[in-house]
Amino acid sequence: MAGYEYVSPEQLAGFDKYKYSAVDINPLSLYIMHPFWNTIVKVFSTWLVPNLITFSGFLLVVFNFLLMAYFDPDFYASAPGHKHVPDWVWIAAGILSFIVYTLHGVDGKQAHKTNSSTPLGKLFDHGLDSWSCVYFVVTVYSIFGRGSTGMVWVVLFSFILSHWEKYNVGILFLPWRYDIKRFLFNSLYRDLFTAMIIGCALCVTLPMSLLNFFGSYTNNTLKHNSVYEAMVPFFSPCLLFILSTAWILWLPSDILEIHLRVFYFMVGTAFANITCQLICPTLNWLLVPLFLVVLVVNSGIASFIANGLLYTLAAAFSVAHVHYGVRVLKQLRMEEKNIGL
Repeated sequence: MAGYEYVSPEQLAGFDKYKYSAVDINPLSLYIMHPFWNTIVKVFSTWLVPNLITFSGFLLVVFNFLLMAYFDPDFYASAPGHKHVPDWVWIAAGILSFIVYTLHGVDGKQAHKTNSSTPLGKLFDHGLDSWSCVYFVVTVYSIFGRGSTGMVWVVLFSFILSHWEKYNVGILFLPWRYDIKRFLFNSLYRDLFTAMIIGCALCVTLPMSLLNFFGSYTNNTLKHNSVYEAMVPFFSPCLLFILSTAWILWLPSDILEIHLRVFYFMVGTAFANITCQLICPTLNWLLVPLFLVVLVVNSGIASFIANGLLYTLAAAFSVAHVHYGVRVLKQLRMEEKNIGL
């Protein structure tokens, strides 16, 4: 397993022909954030590696997640009668979120500035972005406390939808929701914030994705012609949603009360792996143990066993995803050397 090759020779053969293409028509990005990032990137020295900027931003997202997990482990800190998160923690979380967003905006600009933009860097960037989705949303949950918002699934759906576009059209259209939600992170209350996230996903991101898809279909520029091939990227995310929801609805344990953060972490890690494997869109093998565990926990086992299975899955998914990332990056790095990138 240590030397397992995830990228096939056929996929590696097209590595040197890869062209990254993205379109961002978000007014907030075009007229406010990009000019700001262009100013910031001028401060960075040319020796600063873009991937280091990307990884630093990811580590700050994880730190925010762990910080909130320490002060609000069960999402009750915002509820009356419970110990609230200290003010300095919120200030730190807000500052760190802004730094993360800035680093995310300037890493690509630094790559172009240093003439070091490669497919490997793009994969590294989007791979960490996919893992950051859940960390960010779960951190936001500490502001609102518990409730039925479904925000995690909306954000994950929006993320996979834009990459489904890329898979079929060949161009990554950046969703408006991504910038807007971060810009308004600290300025909206729960109901308005949730309505904004869901509204942008359903009224902006989804229609724009479908419009771009059908536009490519009309121009006969789709990468995949059959309905089956076009919909393959949705198979694994949908199965993940079904299995995770089934676990929550039928679980005879205290996951929702005590271990909810671990459950989110497990789902987010599986989602990140699924997203990364759009490089080879097939049913993700991580869903097999998840399916088996859902069957087991619904057979009436004791609560502590179900909780143990959750922690085991979370750890196994993490190890598997890190292994996948390291092996793929090594393969692509070797290919870069072979073709002289």
